[in-house]
Amino acid sequence: MPDHPRVPLLTVDDLLALGQSAQGGPPCDDCNALVCAGWESLPGGFDRALLRCVGTLKNSENEEPTVAEYHPAGTHGWSADAPIAPAWFPYNRCDVWACAACGRPFLRYTEYGGYYTDERIRALNPDLVATGDR
Repeated sequence: MPDHPRVPLLTVDDLLALGQSAQGGPPCDDCNALVCAGWESLPGGFDRALLRCVGTLKNSENEEPTVAEYHPAGTHGWSADAPIAPAWFPYNRCDVWACAACGRPFLRYTEYGGYYTDERIRALNPDLVATGDR
């Protein structure tokens, strides 16, 4: 179930369109600190109200989402050039957010560890979106 139940389930085409809409210009002052090629922890003092949820990659129709990752070119989860593959972890647990000021899209998910939770964020780079069907 998405964290925001009224947002649509996004397709690969939706991700491509969102990512392409933000290419070209620099990030605005509101989201500049969030623009990172790979996964990063959401900065502690960041005002989450500066982002709006625009969709989800969490498909509640599927069985338990996989924790397997998709890295056909030898990347790893923290690689800046790791593919964005919605059917694979962690993307299958992401919501897609956009800067309320400039519309720049980001992927967000929460990592749950034994003694912590870590909100992670990554800029949506359309050049890295892959189908990566399972």
